[in-house]
Amino acid sequence: MARLLDTDGTGEIAQRIRERRGGTLRPLDRMLLHSPQLADGWNSLLGALRGRLELPADIRELVILRIAVLNRAPYEWTAHEPDARRAGLGDGKLDELRREKPHLDIRQGRVIAYTDAMTRDIHVPDELFDALRADFTDAELVELTATVAAYNMVSRFLVALDVQSPS
Repeated sequence: MARLLDTDGTGEIAQRIRERRGGTLRPLDRMLLHSPQLADGWNSLLGALRGRLELPADIRELVILRIAVLNRAPYEWTAHEPDARRAGLGDGKLDELRREKPHLDIRQGRVIAYTDAMTRDIHVPDELFDALRADFTDAELVELTATVAAYNMVSRFLVALDVQSPS
């Protein structure tokens, strides 16, 4: 059970979140709405990461699911697995993301190494960052970095407050 009770999700900010979510609030949203201004900023940031960037959807979802594994955040995995499948990640890739050293293609392997470095060590070796330059534009590198950072925030929020996936 979550460490705080859900909020009722009323008001203008809750409505904006519902609009982004297709009409419903998720348990994460109900927890965030304890602080409406935080929820509003979170909604804007995550809305941009999810729908307004150049970073390909399969890469974004690969990153999110890997972070869910690394940070032991089952809510995040459950919430994003359908999106990952829609982005083209099948059973084999999803299974690999759960391994200590996933076996993926070169580009995806670099993305996972980057995600792992940012999540586990914070510091990213120059060689790894330089290798990613072959695969991504500068804008995509910024977006990739922001995605890893933001979803570490999401997973840590979920885990710390013990937010549960809807049944």
